[in-house]
Amino acid sequence: MVNLRVLRDLEPVLDEQRAASVEVRRAQTTESDVIADWVRENINPNWGVVCEVALEQTPPNCFVAYRKNPANKNSGDLPPADILGFACYDVVTTGVFGPSGVREDQQNTDVGTALFLSCLHAMAAEEYTQAVIGWSGMTVGYSG
Repeated sequence: MVNLRVLRDLEPVLDEQRAASVEVRRAQTTESDVIADWVRENINPNWGVVCEVALEQTPPNCFVAYRKNPANKNSGDLPPADILGFACYDVVTTGVFGPSGVREDQQNTDVGTALFLSCLHAMAAEEYTQAVIGWSGMTVGYSG
């Protein structure tokens, strides 16, 4: 259980990512196929369906991290090669974080932390007071 009232600040983490040309944001419903296929191919074949469920919510309960690419001038473009990771919440049941995953070459960066915190802050904004994390792969994001 994570107390969502004592979360680490999100903006400094997102600023760090922006400085590294990485954008972390709530995924858009129109990106469902791209993100779900990327998750199936790069993280876990079974989690693509989970992403689709998260992306069907209003607003979508999925965040995506991607490398900003100046070649993609259309803000709606999200090429699979630019995706670095994803994180979802409220998919298995209400109040549960996950699943999440980060591309292997990004696992020693703070991309996962930014995705994790983005989900927890979104849950807090939706007036959740706590979140359940079903595994212990991530332990950052809160102070106590």
